[in-house]
Amino acid sequence: MLAKEIIRRVREIQVRTGRQVADVLAGEYVSVFKGGGIEFDEVRPYLPGDDVRSIDWNVTARSGQPYVKRYVEERQLTLMLMADVSASQDFGSQTRSKREAAAEFCALIAFSAIRNDDKVGLLLFHGGIEHYIPPRKGQKHALRVVRQVLAHGEEAPEFRQETTPDGRLRGLERRHPAGKSMEKLRTRLHDFREFLHRAAALDFQSRRLRPARRSTDIGQAMEFLRSVMKRRAVCFVVSDFLDEDFEPTLTAANRKHDVIAVLITDPRELAVPRVGLVALQDAETGQTRLYDTGAADFRRELERAARERIETLERRLRARGIDFIHIDAAGSVVDPLIRFFRMRERRMRR
Repeated sequence: MLAKEIIRRVREIQVRTGRQVADVLAGEYVSVFKGGGIEFDEVRPYLPGDDVRSIDWNVTARSGQPYVKRYVEERQLTLMLMADVSASQDFGSQTRSKREAAAEFCALIAFSAIRNDDKVGLLLFHGGIEHYIPPRKGQKHALRVVRQVLAHGEEAPEFRQETTPDGRLRGLERRHPAGKSMEKLRTRLHDFREFLHRAAALDFQSRRLRPARRSTDIGQAMEFLRSVMKRRAVCFVVSDFLDEDFEPTLTAANRKHDVIAVLITDPRELAVPRVGLVALQDAETGQTRLYDTGAADFRRELERAARERIETLERRLRARGIDFIHIDAAGSVVDPLIRFFRMRERRMRR
């Protein structure tokens, strides 16, 4: 995604989600997410029915009349958005990819939090930790969070060779192809390949290239979260959860934080059209296999396995006390979030 396209998508998401936050989600958010404690507000005269344990004896002694302490809830929260940017998130069979749906979800949460003066942080991960933004307040910060979810996960930027007049390698300059015409890129392709061969013979260990993002390691992301977040936070893990053995680390993090799993799926992952022989490639392993989508048994088995994976994931996470949200990348992001808010509100009233 080019830089101009990212800016356009961020603005589009800001306009759409901003209206939804203002009209729909504002009250739901406040009613579900409570503060982490209480703080002293003021003293007031004692009224019949007040708890005698709340009497402020110092003020009562000075005034000669009973007074009680009044406390209010400490409202400020810290929200961490943990977004999976592995290769499988780039898949999208409809108008948007799973990563774009994840960005819209993160925008809804971020703008709801900022509207209520809460802090928002971001952690992007795949097989490793891609990017971490500490929690902060403000609309500009929320827009940065959305922009990072959209921008990260793209292919590594172009590396351009530059030499001094005597032909020595001057260094590396990172330049993204945004704004360059395809013709210019083609004319430089030969020089680019030659440069890569020269660079391979030199020692560039001190220069960090963007790590490969084929795999997904949710466990490592949760361990990183536990190391950087010392205070309790509400953590949304936004992923397609194409990983194994991550439940123990989610459970361990949920003991201290409020962990919520957000599954993003695409309709083509749940149902394959009848189009004959197709070659499908696993975005995270790179393996390609040929499938006959014309076979009814194959389509039924694929649909059964996909739905069973979702049901099993939800059942196992809820058994560990972790809330679950399922979002279809081709559908509404707001509706599943509202259902989640209302489910939590009902549970809190019990």
